[in-house]
Amino acid sequence: MNAAAPALVEVDHVRQLYPKGSGEHLLVLDDVTLKLRNNEIVSLLGRSGCGKSSLLRIIAGLMPASEGKVAIGGRDVAGPAQEVAMVFQTFALFPWLTVLENVEIGLEALRIDSAERHKRALAAIDLIGLDGYESAYPKELSGGMRQRVGLARALVVHPKVLLMDEPFSALDVLTAETLRTDLLDLWCEGRMPISSILLVTHNIEEAVLMSDRILVFSSNPGRVVAEIPVTLPAPRNRLDPAFRQMVDDIYALMTARPAGKQTQGAFPGTGISMQLPRVSPNIMAGLMETVAAAPYNGHADLPALAGPLHMEIDDLFPVAETLQLLRFAELAEGDLRLTDAGRRFVDLDPDGRKRLFAQHLLAYVPLASHIRRVLDERPAHRAPASRFRDELEDHMSEQFADQTLRSITSWGRYGESFAYDEATGVFSLDNPS
Repeated sequence: MNAAAPALVEVDHVRQLYPKGSGEHLLVLDDVTLKLRNNEIVSLLGRSGCGKSSLLRIIAGLMPASEGKVAIGGRDVAGPAQEVAMVFQTFALFPWLTVLENVEIGLEALRIDSAERHKRALAAIDLIGLDGYESAYPKELSGGMRQRVGLARALVVHPKVLLMDEPFSALDVLTAETLRTDLLDLWCEGRMPISSILLVTHNIEEAVLMSDRILVFSSNPGRVVAEIPVTLPAPRNRLDPAFRQMVDDIYALMTARPAGKQTQGAFPGTGISMQLPRVSPNIMAGLMETVAAAPYNGHADLPALAGPLHMEIDDLFPVAETLQLLRFAELAEGDLRLTDAGRRFVDLDPDGRKRLFAQHLLAYVPLASHIRRVLDERPAHRAPASRFRDELEDHMSEQFADQTLRSITSWGRYGESFAYDEATGVFSLDNPS
């Protein structure tokens, strides 16, 4: 690839804001600038909520940017861009249409005559390995086959750029691997009628396996914090030491603390406005037990953990960072190390674990101590969840407020710090001693 070649896609200082419950705006993307050139696959790598999918929709012209601009082939994008096609995570097929009709649908929008539509759709179906299923309906197909239909529908319009929004994440491991390999084979053989691919993923190995370049996004808001060229020869072998080293380096990059300042990691905000991920106490306990046992003995490399546990970045990082928030572990440079409290937790019986968890929850999670303080101060020791939800929505979107409240409810119940009645929507001290 020639770095001096003209950009096929150019994203220039894009910002994206969404309204919050308080009437303010949530900054999702901040000052994102990137280029996609001919004949390359570029991955946007980051955790859920960092704005990768929003950026893809802005590039496709499906939504406008709050600030900045996008150009394709030197022309500013205003509305749906004909030069791009998109493959979604959730297949997005019309269930009442056959495979052939689903693939033809995009060509109808381009007002291509029926004979040409039929010819191009059959060629695309054959290309992605579904020859013989033209008359089948989506309900008759497996998940992998449905995603192949989505891929054929994108390719049939002969776009310059193929946008892929976590296209393999809804598939089982073996199906995803097969489809990923087939796609790479078609790309390397030059059989796809496209110039470049922009792939959104949260799977580090997938990014290294497929990409010429990887753009790493931070979260809250989403920014490009690193650009990593991938020069490993194709086809790439996951067991190759150079491949494993690159995966390790990216894990380390994504867990490193910026020099000279503290970071909240997956917990933006301070005080009760800290956004909390949905991580169950049982998952936390299980990860601590795994790290405490041989061969890790209290100190584990995250990539080494991810494989045996079948956990991807969006699964593993929130658990590890929650343990760090609760001071049960330290997370840095791609490693997870149990603290003395974490090791003690593993050795305790169930009641002892609950007591230690409650101590750390009330000490280190401001929202938990806030709820407990309100309940302690009220004569009836009761408070509606809506009271705390309204407070959270002053600082975050309704979605994040709901997620945060559900997390703190689960953690509080486990530690018996407070109780919650789902039917009435009321927190209380009915159960805690």
